[in-house]
Amino acid sequence: MKEIFSKAPVYPLATASKDGMPNVAPMKSVWLVDDETIWIADNFMKKSLMNMQENPYAAVYVWGPETKGCLQIKGDVEILTSGPDYEKMRAEVRAKSDKYPAKSLIRIRITEVFTCAPGEGAGDRLL
Repeated sequence: MKEIFSKAPVYPLATASKDGMPNVAPMKSVWLVDDETIWIADNFMKKSLMNMQENPYAAVYVWGPETKGCLQIKGDVEILTSGPDYEKMRAEVRAKSDKYPAKSLIRIRITEVFTCAPGEGAGDRLL
């Protein structure tokens, strides 16, 4: 799973409002911090951020031609705008370019992982 995650070029982030209106947006500044945590830099979020404020749960889709696999990762969301984790994320994002504001850190605590590759076992829960 870690290898698949490390090779994905873009990470679609799925959120939903408290009323269930879905939103999916591509994310590029994404890190698998450890076995239980994903960080996403909020550079330009609007609907996704509003959804996570209303409904602190999200899913990340992990796929790309080089991944040789496909995952759907779900988890609980925490939005940070200060503290050591936020400062570390901000420094990493700003080191790439000053054009990225790194407004907040979306920290996702992984609760479920599913395979989404076609064939036998498609949709099976892995974690």
